This record gives sequence, C-alpha cells and structure tokens, in this order.
Amino acid sequence: METPLSYAFDNDDPEAAARHGQLPAILDEFTISRLSSLGDLTGRRCLETGAGGGSIADWLALAAGPAGRVLATDVNTRHLPPSPPYDVLVHDLEQEPVPDGPWDVIHARLVLAHLPGREAVLRGLAAALAPGGALVVEDFASVFRRLVLAAPTPQAAELVDLYHELLVERVLPAHGNDPTWAGRVPAAMLEAGLTDVDTVIHARSWRGGTAGALLIGANIAQAREDFLAAGMTQAQLDELGRLVADPRLMVRDHFTYSTIGRRLPA
Repeated sequence: METPLSYAFDNDDPEAAARHGQLPAILDEFTISRLSSLGDLTGRRCLETGAGGGSIADWLALAAGPAGRVLATDVNTRHLPPSPPYDVLVHDLEQEPVPDGPWDVIHARLVLAHLPGREAVLRGLAAALAPGGALVVEDFASVFRRLVLAAPTPQAAELVDLYHELLVERVLPAHGNDPTWAGRVPAAMLEAGLTDVDTVIHARSWRGGTAGALLIGANIAQAREDFLAAGMTQAQLDELGRLVADPRLMVRDHFTYSTIGRRLPA
C-alpha cells in the first residue's frame, strides 16, 4: 500500500501561522466578491473546506445569518479561532465522505490542487450540492512564469525566478500538487454535471514587505528542506528571505482561477 503524499504546508508547522496571515490579505477580497455573486446567502447551508484560519468561514456565517448553517472543515483545525460562529469538523476530503448535506454553497480555496485524488473529490463535492446549489473552487495556477515585475538587481530577479521554477517543478509536485489543475477545473465541473460554469482569473502586484511578497518567505520557511533538496543553497534561501521584505522588489501573485459551477434546480 502506497504511503499518502504529505501536504507541503502542514498546519502543525510553527511557520504555518504566517501563511494563514498572508493568504487572507491576498485572496479574501476576491473570494468574497465571487461568493457575493451567488446572490443572497441568508439561510443557506454552506460548507467551507480547507478552512485554514477561518476568514471565509467567518464571512459565510455573517452572510448566512442565524437561519443558515456554516460548517468549516480541515484536516487540521488548529488555526481556527475558539468558539467561532460556525461549526467545525476535522475532516479529510480524500479519505472521508463529504459531510452530510445537501449544501447550497461549497467553497474550496487552495485545497484541491494539493490532493492527488482531486477529480474524484470534485465529483463528490458536486454530488453533495442541493438542487440549484453552487460549488466554488479557487486555486493558484502556479505554472505561469514571470512573477517579477521589478527588482533591485538582475540577480535578485533571477533568484525569485529560480525559487518559482523549483516550487512548481520540484517542491509542490513532490507533495502531490498539480500546478495545472486550476485551468482544468471548468472541464472537470462540466464533466461532473454542473452547469453555468464560470471562471474569473485574478492577480495583482505586491511590493516587498507586503502580503504577496511575504508569502514567498512563508513558503520558504515551511518548505526549506524541500528547496535545499531541490538544489537551492542556504545562502540563496537566506537572501530570498531578505529580498521579499525589500520594497524595491515587486512581484505579481499567482493567477487565481475562481470557478463556479451550479447543480441544476429540481
């Protein structure tokens, strides 16, 4: 029996808190705009998978109101706040059935790209929707190059490019991540029988010292041994850690593909 691949950015790692601080700053505004496009969520049943630090579960709980229900799940829920305004469940999407629904909204952000069984998981999520319900899948399309928009030196730009090349080609795939998945979600949703499938792609620039650049530092801190095994040196990683705080650096974040598909009404 094969040993399951481990997630590249384990919530038990002390550095995980930094990631859960940067990702909402990078993505929440965009995610909330997409969830808001679903219409009035008052009274809706919402499943937030891979809830991380819980920022979107918080928003869903407010949007659904007292008459609704929000369940936040993760394989490791340690970064969720105590006594949140939603239910919490420790849950493995690949190994366990989708929590009992049906669900009016299911949201999965930066989750499925990390799961080797992502296609089957998507089919399971689609099947758990109530008639007329919506599945919202958001993932980075990290396969696209040229993150650097400005850098203090050509060597600094080359170092960021090297980091990104190794992240996409070595570090993430070694843990089961598929950098091409985000672009394949629309077809997967259609194959799962969902309709009105719609994708919006988002990215913006970040200067050194802001969330999008600091996420690079958080990735290195959590996966340092992986980057060393892939060929980077301690000195290069240390320099990259300094560079992401330098305001002369400007990078764009990964393209975020946000895809919505709906189950046919009854």
